[in-house]
Amino acid sequence: MKKIGILFGKENTFPQAFVDAINAKNLKDIKAEAVEITSVEQGVPSGYSVIIDRISQDVPFYRAFLKNAALTGTAVINNPFWWSADEKFFNNAVAVQLGVPVPKTQLLPSHVFPPDTNDQSFRNLYPSYTWDANMNKVGFPAFMKPHAGGGWKHVYKLDTISDFHANHPQTGELCMLFQEAIDFTDYYRCYFVGGRIHIMPYEPRNPHQDRYKADHMSKDAGLLETIRNYVIALNEALGYDFNTVEFAVKNGIPYAIDFCNPAPDADRNSVGEENFAWIVKNAAEFAIERAKAQKDGQMNLTWGKVIQNGVSGGALSPLASAEKPKAKKVEKTEAKPVETAITSEETPKKKTSAKTKKDA
Repeated sequence: MKKIGILFGKENTFPQAFVDAINAKNLKDIKAEAVEITSVEQGVPSGYSVIIDRISQDVPFYRAFLKNAALTGTAVINNPFWWSADEKFFNNAVAVQLGVPVPKTQLLPSHVFPPDTNDQSFRNLYPSYTWDANMNKVGFPAFMKPHAGGGWKHVYKLDTISDFHANHPQTGELCMLFQEAIDFTDYYRCYFVGGRIHIMPYEPRNPHQDRYKADHMSKDAGLLETIRNYVIALNEALGYDFNTVEFAVKNGIPYAIDFCNPAPDADRNSVGEENFAWIVKNAAEFAIERAKAQKDGQMNLTWGKVIQNGVSGGALSPLASAEKPKAKKVEKTEAKPVETAITSEETPKKKTSAKTKKDA
């Protein structure tokens, strides 16, 4: 009997629905359950053929457990080794190589020195680093957000350089991105589950609980196909099995805004019934596929083209120019998800107890 486990934290609606969807199929040799951990010994298998990871980004113990499980044969979704290494700035660099449009972005040093460092630790960076000059390459308005992490935490909308100087101290030791603000007309969030794609209208300017209550969906089949192509290209390059990719559409061109969400929101109360039903069904089907393909005694992880080509000495191939849309006006119609299946101008301060500003 092969076991599919789901490792999760505070979320309540998706994990049980995922387990129930698999077990409702009454498969003779596959069952699903919430992961149970009684001990973790080096080199000892976890007992699970597949584990869906929904929480290890917040719990280092779980991340170490999953790496050990992967080493001993578990197909972990998503690859815990790659997830440990990945971050948003690198993802943007990958998108540039692929030819996927992304906002202009600069990497900013932290406002506060990291632990066990001082000004001498940054002799390769200061005084040559020029804050204002680098931010002017991006311009205003802009967003400042962590180079790694998610959940819309520590995100700041900046309209002027004064806004930057007022907010950067609140970021403490975080390394931040300074990113061009795209004045979009449409915005989409796309589930990617093992090659299956679900395009959802999304409004990030709404309160969290209302972001999926968007009232737009393009009639432009070419735009939607381009979005699908970009979703596939990004996830295949990065090696994610389960992810979301967000696009801001300006003048008919979809800009990839955020595509490092390997434990994306799947809560019924926020994504809505239709999207929830899609993610439960397709996650369950994909997990079953991975369980059937899983082989004991070997790695059963997905590795992206970034790693594969790096090992083989290759390079990422940019998307054909024919796949990129030209700027144009995009018509709108009633919202409906679409799916497809494809098989400080100052150096960092010494650490202080400054209050951290949350979501903006």
